[in-house]
Amino acid sequence: MIEVAGLRVVLPPSTVALHGIDLSIGRGEFVVVLGRSGAGKTTFLRCLNRLVEPTAGTIRVAGRAVTGAGAAAVREVRRQIGMVFQQFNLVRRASAIDNVLAGRLGYVPPVPSVFGSFPPADRELARACLDQVGLGHLAQRRADTLSGGEQQRVAIARALAQRPAVILADEPTASLDPALTGSIMDILKAINVDQGLTLVVSQHQLETALAYATRIVGFRQGRVAFDGPPASVTPTVVRAIYGESPDA
Repeated sequence: MIEVAGLRVVLPPSTVALHGIDLSIGRGEFVVVLGRSGAGKTTFLRCLNRLVEPTAGTIRVAGRAVTGAGAAAVREVRRQIGMVFQQFNLVRRASAIDNVLAGRLGYVPPVPSVFGSFPPADRELARACLDQVGLGHLAQRRADTLSGGEQQRVAIARALAQRPAVILADEPTASLDPALTGSIMDILKAINVDQGLTLVVSQHQLETALAYATRIVGFRQGRVAFDGPPASVTPTVVRAIYGESPDA
């Protein structure tokens, strides 16, 4: 589903964020990319849909080349990749359902979409996605009147509305009260199990990764420090990923 080879990213002026990452992720996996802040997790996720331009290496998602693809080809591959951001990235003055409909922009002509004109089937899909995250009753509420947890659920519904093969989630609980972490991760896990979607979720919380992942990829200073199942995460592995401890 995702094939990464020799991925290297150098950020201006000369910071090496990723050092030659090689990684293959299969269909239906729930992969948590684990590590401290600054380990390269966000850069890695953003490379997968070309929000960050790799310096070297190749990426393929769902059989399509991401690296080296032209603008039209990138738009096509991005249809297959849903993205959930740490800061939600919603249009705050728009309703929940209009935010979810943004996930259909890659499938409709640009001019009608500017005026909020979407086919009835897309509106039905958007409402079904809101129902899936438990927010169907808030479809007409403005995003800026929703709680942080509700806004993140709208963002997940927007990603689902793309009908993607892969969902990337960049620390999706980092901006939320810790009590909401479980509810958001439960939704993501249900999507993975019930729909068979491949999920790649970055996290810095070890306990969350152990509870939800089928596979953990530990990043440290832009390199893969561990790749394996949660059951194989020993104290030695934790030190390899975090140094002294996750809280140090």
